[in-house]
Amino acid sequence: MEQQTIKNISSKELLVEALHNKNDGYRLVAISCTNKNGMELTYSFDKEYELLNVRIITDTEEEIESISSIYSYAFLYENEIKELFGVKIVNIALDFKNHLYKIAVDTPFNMKKEGE
Repeated sequence: MEQQTIKNISSKELLVEALHNKNDGYRLVAISCTNKNGMELTYSFDKEYELLNVRIITDTEEEIESISSIYSYAFLYENEIKELFGVKIVNIALDFKNHLYKIAVDTPFNMKKEGE
């Protein structure tokens, strides 16, 4: 059976963790986000059928540094999360500036109730 690990980190640790994983031979599989008691970002890495998930719990006010300088193709995931969830991902190598999708409302997956 394949091994899967979830490692919780702070946003400040993300670049070091991503670089460490890259140097250890891990490939970036996906970056996902869910709005669950704050924004839950999960960075999934794979090496020889071992899945390592690095998780950050944040809000839409905290800036998260892009990992596109380490994994160039991360820019697609990061643009999507920034645009759909409103997470402040900064320094994306190729930033679509919230124009990756044609959507009717801003950050549709982060619909805060008025007054929050």
